[in-house]
This record gives sequence, C-alpha cells and structure tokens, in this order.
Amino acid sequence: MPNNRYTMWFLEILQAEKGACHKMNLNIVCIPGDGIGPEIVAEAKKVLDKVAQKYNHSITYKDILMGGASIDACGEPLTEEAIATAKAADAVLMGSIGGNTSTSPWYKLPPHLRPEAGLLKLRKSLNLFANLRPAYLYEELKAACPLRDDIIGSGFDMMIMRELTGGLYFGERSTKEVDGVLTAIDTLTYNENEIRRIAIKGFEIAMKRRKKVTSVDKANVLDSSRLWRKIVEEVAKDYPEVTLEHMLVDNCAMQLVKDPKQFDVILTENMFGDILSDEASMVTGSIGMLSSASLNDTKFGLYEPSGGSAPDIAGKGIANPIATILSAAMMLRYSFDLDCEADAIEAAVKKVLEEGYRTIDIMPQEEGRRAEVTQVGTVQMGDLISERI
Repeated sequence: MPNNRYTMWFLEILQAEKGACHKMNLNIVCIPGDGIGPEIVAEAKKVLDKVAQKYNHSITYKDILMGGASIDACGEPLTEEAIATAKAADAVLMGSIGGNTSTSPWYKLPPHLRPEAGLLKLRKSLNLFANLRPAYLYEELKAACPLRDDIIGSGFDMMIMRELTGGLYFGERSTKEVDGVLTAIDTLTYNENEIRRIAIKGFEIAMKRRKKVTSVDKANVLDSSRLWRKIVEEVAKDYPEVTLEHMLVDNCAMQLVKDPKQFDVILTENMFGDILSDEASMVTGSIGMLSSASLNDTKFGLYEPSGGSAPDIAGKGIANPIATILSAAMMLRYSFDLDCEADAIEAAVKKVLEEGYRTIDIMPQEEGRRAEVTQVGTVQMGDLISERI
C-alpha cells in the first residue's frame, strides 16, 4: 500500500485540479432596493464571497436601482438602462422594494410609477415566468411554527411553483364610470402556452423531489382554471412517475394549516401562488427564512427573499438575512449548477441554527426557551454563516 503522506498529497492534487477545472466567474447584478434590502443583500454578498474564496471562483457585482430608490434618483421605479444591465448578467440578486403604503410619498404616485411596478416590469422584461418558493420547517425552529405539535409532526418540505408573468396581475385593467357608477375592471387571462411551460417546470422539479404535484385552481368557477387543469393533465402524461392531484385554492389554503406535510410541489397561477406562498412561509415560523427564485427558459434567474422591505425595522440592524442568503444558494444551484457550493451555504445556515443563534424574528416566545438561544443582529448572523462555509 502507498504510504498515507503520498496518498493525501495525491488526493490534494486531484482536488486542486478538480477545483481549477470548475473555476467560474459569476456575473451578478444586485438590486439592494429599499427598507432592509441593502442590509440583507450585503450579508448575502458576504457569504457568496466566502464561497468564492473557498471554491476558487470569482464574482463580479454590479448594482442597479429599482423601486423607491429608483423613484428618488430617476423619477421612475425601473429604468431601461437598469433592465439592460440586468439582462447582461448571469443572475440577479435582490433585497426588497417598497415602503409603508400609508405614509410613503411613493404611494401617492400613479400605480405605474410606484415601487412594485418596477418589479412587475423587470419580471416581464426578463421573461421570468416560473417562481419557486420553498417552504421548509427547520427542526431547530419548530417552536416558532404557529401550528400544533401534532400537526407539525416530523416537519414539512414543500415547493410552491407560481406562474409569474400572466393572470390577473398582467391582464388589462381600467377604472371608469359606468352608468354613473365608478367601476374597476381587472382581467384574468391565460393561454395554453403560458400554462404548459410552468407546468413542465413544476413536473421537472417534482421529479427531483418526492414526485408529487398538487395543481391548485378554481376550476369550479373560472374558465381560466378549467383551461389550467386541462393543460396540466396533458403535461402530466409525460411524467408517469409523478402523482398528480387537483385541489381548489380555498381548500388548499385550509390544508396548508391543517396538514402541510402532505404537499411536495404546489403548482398554481399568479395570484393564488402569491397568497398561498405567503401563507406557507408563515407556518415555517418566519417569512425571514424563506428564499425564492424566478426563472426564465434559460439558466437566468432573479433571486430574492419572500418577505417585504420592512421599513419599520430598516437601519436597526435586526433584520433576518437568512432568506436572502438562502436565495443566493438557490442562485448558485439553478443559474450556475454549483450544487456543492449551494449545499455548503444551506449546511452553514443549519449549523448556525443548531448552535442556537437567532435573529429577533425567530426568537422563541416562551421566556424559558429564550434563555437557551443567543439573539444576534443582521451583520452578526451574516458573519456566523460565512464563518461556517
């Protein structure tokens, strides 16, 4: 047998060669945005930099403005120049946009000039039609879950696949006077191609998970949902290993709090997915833990936390950066095929939670349990996760 020193030397050479072969330059556009956005994006970049150092990659960052920050600087929520910069990147990492809708001057502007209009414009411009929102309950955060222990059981792990560029949010709309009565109209429109492409994504994700798709609609009322169900059933024929079930959206909302562990992949349209993913995020204990990815037909994606800009805590250094850090892990996985690096981030997050570190939003409510963990701020949480890569 070769001696141990020689064997270790040889393995180190192989590992170095492997790393050299897979060295990448990641061209990432960042949208810090508004509220807590700049704080949480900074921590995600810190973790990405540590990954790049550890795995022999390089990263080029470029920031663009969107939302309120862009309104203040440019007079509109997203400029064409910013869109062009985003299109030239490999992926986009976003913090959050918007402010307090009752007090911010941004919400006194016409709807097409408000912060969220920039996000809708970016999704449409980049053809980001598939939104992936994982909802996973960490063992260490079971106490933060609002559901009873007998419902939680051994936990849950689901992926909500939301169609992102069609439906009610992108249909024709108007507000006008009809027979002397002020009337608002929003149009929900889907064609078979829009439904088919998101269904294919949903079934492909299910094949990598537990091979179950729950397609959520309102087919007992809406024509758009009846078409949705028809096309999903056609796509399902190409994935015989995947179990397909249909569920009405009101029942799904109830089942998410009654028995969340029954779900693997939830496939649904834009507005239903918007509501259900926020509900799913809260049964995990905190929306500050939930990452998301929005993908097009290529490897390009927009990665962002599921939560909002939280203007009430902006600048206080207490925001939870974990959702943004996990979104960066999704970016490595889906846009760059760097599974090992993504795994390293997810493992570091789990390690920090196991060691008892918490931001304020995931602190236990019971006084006795609070003594068992250590509360940290935004920067400290980023440091802890980075150190464990």
